[in-house]
Amino acid sequence: VPTLHTLPGSAPEITEGYIQMFYLSKIEHTLRLPPHLLNLPVNQAIKGELEGLFLDKVIADLGLCISIYDIHSIDGGFITPGDGASTYTVMFRMIMFRPFVGEVIAAKLKESDREGLKLSLGFFDDIHVPEHLLPMPKQFEPESGNSNQGRWIWEFNGDNYPIDAVDEIRFRVHHVTYPSLPVEQEKASKPFAPMIVTGSLDADGLGPISWWV
Repeated sequence: VPTLHTLPGSAPEITEGYIQMFYLSKIEHTLRLPPHLLNLPVNQAIKGELEGLFLDKVIADLGLCISIYDIHSIDGGFITPGDGASTYTVMFRMIMFRPFVGEVIAAKLKESDREGLKLSLGFFDDIHVPEHLLPMPKQFEPESGNSNQGRWIWEFNGDNYPIDAVDEIRFRVHHVTYPSLPVEQEKASKPFAPMIVTGSLDADGLGPISWWV
């Protein structure tokens, strides 16, 4: 998911309403509408441009843009001299994904290695449960031929409870971070993630759902 870069003079002004891990955020944005879209109804053309600018992108400290919920107002329509494009100031609401610290969410296992777990919600994959936030006591069981990949096993009352991809995994949000875009990235480095959710399984009721049913 690429980071959203707002243009000078068009930084969003934001107010929020909370609905679990999803929010309705009110955003004001100055939008340039290209001439080839002027034959479309204004609402339709503007919504399409907003979707191209915002959807699947992250706004730091606000979250991942999921969907345009509605458009409150459209003002302007000024034509840029020598360009033919029109400029509008649009007030709209967007559905954002940003879980809060302490929230419990169910996800699927994407990857398991010695560093911990990587989980996925389907539309968002940058969820990491580090080794020190897994349930204790635990052990790592490496795959045959790959000592870094494998599965984690929780040991409780003499029984082993593996963490695998059989069913959903409940985790508690430990913290949410928005890393700064690096100036340079090495070719072998992992893809940049503009929002990272760090989770914990170290509490009763967390981990694979089958452990508790």
